[in-house]
Amino acid sequence: MPEDQQRPSRGGRPGGQGRPQRSGGPRRGDERGGAGGRGPRTGGRAGSQPARGGQGGRPGGPARRADGEEQRGGSRLAPKGPRLPEPRIPDGVTGKELDRSVHQQLRTLSKENAEGVAQHLVMVAAYLEADEPEIALAHAETAVRRAGRVPAAREALGMVAYRLGDFGRALTEFRTVRRLSGSSHLLPLMVDCERGLGRHSRALELAASPEAKQLSEGERLELAIVVAGVRRDLGQVDAALVALQIPALKRGRKAGVHRLQYAYADTLLALGRPEEAREWFLRVVEGDTEVETDAVERLEELDGYALTDLGDDEDEALAPAPPTEAGPAEDREA
Repeated sequence: MPEDQQRPSRGGRPGGQGRPQRSGGPRRGDERGGAGGRGPRTGGRAGSQPARGGQGGRPGGPARRADGEEQRGGSRLAPKGPRLPEPRIPDGVTGKELDRSVHQQLRTLSKENAEGVAQHLVMVAAYLEADEPEIALAHAETAVRRAGRVPAAREALGMVAYRLGDFGRALTEFRTVRRLSGSSHLLPLMVDCERGLGRHSRALELAASPEAKQLSEGERLELAIVVAGVRRDLGQVDAALVALQIPALKRGRKAGVHRLQYAYADTLLALGRPEEAREWFLRVVEGDTEVETDAVERLEELDGYALTDLGDDEDEALAPAPPTEAGPAEDREA
């Protein structure tokens, strides 16, 4: 699944999606997830006798009536519900747009199912990029129904739930990804889900777990931002600043570092240190080449400027912010 990055909020939520790791999945025929896969064969070749102990070629299985319903002990089993409709895939979406690592995971599926799941995962990424997580949810749920043991599918559903603020569901999916893949690359998001659920103690415990020490540098950076957010939620602003003081903080133009620097600048401002905050916001502007943050606006606020809307021209101009206090006595008398 193509990497999808989110703009950081002032609270320090993490962004970006870790790449799914190669992992074992179900073999063909095992992975159906309620849709997309072929069911078990219920009859043998023409002229063959049913297996001993059952009917319809299923040894030891329940008897099958002529209308397709099964019986056990004289009672009928309810037939399976109808297959849920799947969201439409636009023309031109082939599924080949995914990363190679995801295609490796999809090799555990039949060719037809793998192609369908890949197309839905592409649509999840597209709609998340377009900031339409509600539509992405339908594609993610379809991918999980068809490939519930494929880590990339569960990660996609978790990311959509995370964007929707459904932290409980997102946490469940991220835990499943870790169990299926053996990778802890989603740990920063898991910590933030605990934070979103109001379980700050659990969030800090998870952030200090042995798995956290195995994260990559970029993942540790994301974790630092989340931990700082947890500390600020608890009113521990000084501790939040310390959490952000990792070696990557003082690096120059490097992907992802500007988000760490943004969180650091915002925390300095919360501590009443505007001059230092301004210096760090300037660093953010230099490194944020894709304008993922609102560092420019934050600098304008610090410098006493406000944005003025020019109406139909849809342009913006800088104007001095109105004074917050009364002027000199002679001005007031006048």
